[in-house]
Amino acid sequence: MSNRLSNEEIVRQILCKDMENISEEEDIIHLLLNQQVAENLNNSHKDSATKGDKIADRLASVAGSWSFILGFGAVLMLWILINTVVITVHAFDPYPFILLNLILSCVAAIQAPVIMMSQNRQEKKDRLRAENDYRVNLKSELIVEDLHAKLDRLVERQEQICARLEALEVTK
Repeated sequence: MSNRLSNEEIVRQILCKDMENISEEEDIIHLLLNQQVAENLNNSHKDSATKGDKIADRLASVAGSWSFILGFGAVLMLWILINTVVITVHAFDPYPFILLNLILSCVAAIQAPVIMMSQNRQEKKDRLRAENDYRVNLKSELIVEDLHAKLDRLVERQEQICARLEALEVTK
């Protein structure tokens, strides 16, 4: 027994349709040709995003950029310079920089889950894209397989016709 699916089962899997009234393989291929399998997931995925999802995506794109890293590094250096060089007598956050550590911890505690939410959404989008690509590839494979079989039949019939023509020429 083969683990290979029949064309009808594959088409049913691709189109997610009940096809009990279709019996011939040619009808199955035509049904497959008439159905668009590919989807533009970018538009449908954006439509389903909530306001929180959009904020998480925006924060992840900003927080994951070089401009954010360089800007945040500049703010840290400025903070340290102000508290060690400029304000030497009554610095609002002297050397161990406890307030700075608290702020950095709070930023990290908020930023990490938001970035993870954005990554989870991206993973879901990638999974949907992979499923879509699989269905499109399966459809293409079936169509190419069908075309190959038709070409084989044409070549076989052409060889038969050539053999008949040669037999007619020999009898003349």
